[in-house]
Amino acid sequence: MWPLLMKLFLLVFAAYTTGILAQHFRQSAIVGYLLAGSMVGALLFNYGTIASVAELGVALLLFSIGLEFSFQQLKALGKAVLAGGALQVMLTLIAFAALLILLVPVSQAVIIGSAFALSSTAIVLRVLLDNAQMDSTRGRMALGILLVQDLAVVPLVLLVSLMGEAGTVMTVALRIGKTLAAAGGLVIVFYVMFYRFIPWLLKKQGLFANRELTILLAILSAMGAIGGAHFVGLSPALGAFLAGMLLAESPFATQIRSDIDAIRTLFVVLFFTSIGMLLDLGWMATHIHLVLPAVGLVFVIKAAIIFGILKMIRVDTQVALAAGITLGQVGEFAFVLAAAGRDSGVVDPNLFAGVVSVTLLSMFLAPYMVRYADPLAEKLGVRLFKQPLTSSIRSESSGCKKALIVGFGPAGRKVAGILKDMGVVPEIIELNPSALESADSQGVVMHLGDATKTDVLEHAGVHDAAVVVVTVPDSRTAAGMIRTIRMLLPNVKIIARGRYHRHISLLETAGASLVVDEEQMVGLRLAETTVGQLSEMDLYATACRMIGKNPPSNPSVSGEFAPKGKSAEVKPRP
Repeated sequence: MWPLLMKLFLLVFAAYTTGILAQHFRQSAIVGYLLAGSMVGALLFNYGTIASVAELGVALLLFSIGLEFSFQQLKALGKAVLAGGALQVMLTLIAFAALLILLVPVSQAVIIGSAFALSSTAIVLRVLLDNAQMDSTRGRMALGILLVQDLAVVPLVLLVSLMGEAGTVMTVALRIGKTLAAAGGLVIVFYVMFYRFIPWLLKKQGLFANRELTILLAILSAMGAIGGAHFVGLSPALGAFLAGMLLAESPFATQIRSDIDAIRTLFVVLFFTSIGMLLDLGWMATHIHLVLPAVGLVFVIKAAIIFGILKMIRVDTQVALAAGITLGQVGEFAFVLAAAGRDSGVVDPNLFAGVVSVTLLSMFLAPYMVRYADPLAEKLGVRLFKQPLTSSIRSESSGCKKALIVGFGPAGRKVAGILKDMGVVPEIIELNPSALESADSQGVVMHLGDATKTDVLEHAGVHDAAVVVVTVPDSRTAAGMIRTIRMLLPNVKIIARGRYHRHISLLETAGASLVVDEEQMVGLRLAETTVGQLSEMDLYATACRMIGKNPPSNPSVSGEFAPKGKSAEVKPRP
């Protein structure tokens, strides 16, 4: 027991160290994890020991990706981008398979073509986010294609597993039919559990606010989906993805993804380190003369296909070039497909070593490709197409920035109502599920989750916000939220509610741009109301003297001199 824990500690420590080094050299931490696995992991474990843990990491990764696949989000990207993404996967697979079929059997060519058709979602989105390019035209094009690629992982894994099975065409057809039937049954069960039962359970009073219980439920959801898929003979990754996709339609998806993030991170790190164990550094060094040209060829073919598809749907030339350069690498799921092909006996060891080497080197170059895609596209556009720089590639954002309101109590609802009357539709972050009905009645989008979590804020689109209004009454909780928002967005305007005057400095120190002092505002309103009442009483007394009457002692009066809107009765003083 203890020797195993010590080995795991050393492996995770090595991954952490190499991850820091990778970040220092402006690389993705994933590259560091892969290197840790290749250099240290192979000394501590054999691949079979950690393979099952790595498979669990892949399943949890797909579960979290499924949580991003809200049908509304896919619809917002547009049919053209989604169709272009599907066409990119098919054309890239066919192109590489056609090239490789001259050198290897058809089954191997198809598997490698499938692996090379996918780009790195983890690296591309992280670099785009760090460079504030997620909402640029290039970012939206890349996001749409990446989402379709991630969705394509499931059928591609199924295709690879079927190719590894010997038998007649009828046997394979029966296997496909059985798989589809099992998947259909699983979808029905998952629909009831994740689309109906779990959201109903989370709406129970106090349950969603209890972070411990919600985290346990999130982990149980993921593990249950993985186990259910395995039980009916399907890929655990497929089950996890389906469960995540169904849960994505519920308003709890944001917080669930945040809750499982820590455990998912651990297992995903173990997945990448286990993949790193598959890298044969000696083989790569002796075949570098083949690996480098292969990386270049993969980049050119993928970038050209993506460019051509985006031009077909009438995307600007330089934006299409930039998106092609951004997605020209091979992604992390290539390891999954290649390993599945190797385990089924279709891909031979030498070809597998080549795929791993090309993928790893491609991922090493990916951050630079994403970061410098725009200037490189500008130069290529001028040289190849004689096209000057367009405003679309310079623009970091399309459309107006939004307002984000944290907290949907009476104060938050009032702010949302006034903004809607002005034509600005805000989005809400709230932890209490009972506020959903109020949000629906006002026609505003609500993200259920804890606004102190960076994942929740990012999923709610905080990077697109021009102003964030924090209406949470507890000042210390609000200060934690403000610090997290300020860390993500140093220049965003943050307006905070200060319930008590003594806590104003706490909120300002946390990073609030403007604090509304509730006690001061209440004092001013009370003073205005008091002055108004005194003025009304003074006017009434003056009118009475003018007609020779003494004003009654009870100020709650009626008649011709009563203030407008008051009761018509003279109420006796209690």
